[in-house]
Amino acid sequence: MKALRSVLIAALAMSAVAFAVEPEDQLADPALEARARAISKDLRCMVCQSQSVDDSPAPVAKALRQMVRERLVAGDDNDEVIEAVRARYGDEVLLKPRFSAANMVLWIGPFLALIAGFYVAWRFISGHKPPEAEALTAEERAALDAMLPRNKPD
Repeated sequence: MKALRSVLIAALAMSAVAFAVEPEDQLADPALEARARAISKDLRCMVCQSQSVDDSPAPVAKALRQMVRERLVAGDDNDEVIEAVRARYGDEVLLKPRFSAANMVLWIGPFLALIAGFYVAWRFISGHKPPEAEALTAEERAALDAMLPRNKPD
């Protein structure tokens, strides 16, 4: 019974993804439809954030899928379609963000933070040496000699 319930829950969860692209939204030309699906897999749903537009049942994702298909029917190539979507929604719509000056900090920042952390740790460790011992005065040396037993040869 428990296994059947798990299977039903998994089937319901996958059914939302299976019907994300509705049959009436599909293009008649199989080559254009394949291109549309490929482009949609690289675009992020602005509502779901962790799903591609191709997998998301959200209305915003449906609008993006329609926009992709309209641009393809109009004759745009894949890069032009992606650029049009990116121009409208920003870089956040791309599942694989591009390296640019605007997001360079996000790409390089963790490495710089790691290097800075190693530098600070090194400076902290190398800067904390035990204090140098001062030389004993003659009176201190005499008092120490009086306290210490002398090994006398027998």
